[in-house]
Amino acid sequence: MGFKDVFKKSFLEGFGGMDITTGKIAATLFVTALLALYVFMIYRLVTRKVFYSKNFNISLAAMSLITAAIILAMQSNLVISLGMVGALSIVRFRTAVKDPIDLTFLFWSISAGIIAGVGLYTLVIVFSLTMTLLLFGLNRLPGTKAPELLVLRGPREGIDYDVLFDTLARYCRSYKEKARSTRSGETELIIEIRAKEKNPLLQALDDMEFLTQVNCISHDGECRS
Repeated sequence: MGFKDVFKKSFLEGFGGMDITTGKIAATLFVTALLALYVFMIYRLVTRKVFYSKNFNISLAAMSLITAAIILAMQSNLVISLGMVGALSIVRFRTAVKDPIDLTFLFWSISAGIIAGVGLYTLVIVFSLTMTLLLFGLNRLPGTKAPELLVLRGPREGIDYDVLFDTLARYCRSYKEKARSTRSGETELIIEIRAKEKNPLLQALDDMEFLTQVNCISHDGECRS
């Protein structure tokens, strides 16, 4: 036996992988399945209803199991691990993320599958519980309320801007004109406001004879600044 044969044999013996028993496979997939269900429920509780997607949530749960299975296969044989790395390197995900929190759960799901796949069950359980406490704790912190938009319409030559802006100054903490457009003899104003008293403000605007339409638009988003 030459040096080349000895080197080849030692390489295959040293990097041929480790034996994965049926019991370890079953235990790993069972723990991962429980964690996947846990992530599924937490995502349903944390995510806003307007952004919730059941299909995406199911994908999160399935991704943990898929990742754990891949890690088990990569541990069993060096050739399989190299092949999977090459195959996964060409995968491209083009699904748009509707809410930034989805990225957190996506990485959580993948990380849980990886950690469970290598058999660190205690770590993945502690990690998941810590993530839950962090998400619910940060979610309870009060955020800055987003400003509202006033959409006002009136005759182009009939709007008394002095009276209008004096009224806004009286009932709003702050206001800022965002847009003004004129069409067919009618002017439309879009004003960003932070109202002190919303109902009295709308009543005062409705009483102005030079305004033909008053709309107040609010949303559930968060303030960016």
